[in-house]
Amino acid sequence: MTVRGFFPDDLGTFIGSVTTAEPEAVIRLREETSKLPAAGMQIGEDQTAFMTLMAKLIGARRAIEIGTFTGMSAIAVAQALPPDGELICCDVNEEWTSIAKRYWTELGLADRITLRLAPAALTLDALIDNGDGGTFDLAFIDADKTGYDTYYEKCLTLMRPGGLILLDNMLWHGRVADSLDRDEDTVALRTLSEKIGEDDRVDSCLASIGDGVMIARKK
Repeated sequence: MTVRGFFPDDLGTFIGSVTTAEPEAVIRLREETSKLPAAGMQIGEDQTAFMTLMAKLIGARRAIEIGTFTGMSAIAVAQALPPDGELICCDVNEEWTSIAKRYWTELGLADRITLRLAPAALTLDALIDNGDGGTFDLAFIDADKTGYDTYYEKCLTLMRPGGLILLDNMLWHGRVADSLDRDEDTVALRTLSEKIGEDDRVDSCLASIGDGVMIARKK
């Protein structure tokens, strides 16, 4: 089991051991992804289970994610959707998402997932322009950190009241707590966290799952 976060290895192993077991195909996806140079971008078992549970708890039918990588987060959400549910995945990397598509098919989830290979902001704008505002139940944001604020605003428009926006890496390996860290990504994440915490359009909580998941519920 691999639990990504701030826990000692033995505690991480325990957390993994009491989290819902993953299908064999998902385990193989983790193994294949672990061999990539960007393997650290893959979410851990605890975050995968958490996202599936969140989607089930709100009865999600329509979802969107920004940043798909090799497809683990998409699996987490899509497996919680009803058979006629819809997940729109936004990414720009054909190589990584080709791995995702293989496993989506193997897991029987491909008919619930639409992959749009284009800059996410353009895809989100197209959905808004198409009149899809207020029709999505869940959004997951895990892409370029300086773009998070833009994605958050557009996803907020797309979410229904009571819908959830989950933002990954919001603790940024603890760097957001260091006021002297002025790295562009760190500043973007810190600033957005503070903005969401004061945003009266949402109820929010920054959970210490993985590298930090900000949960924003649209009022």
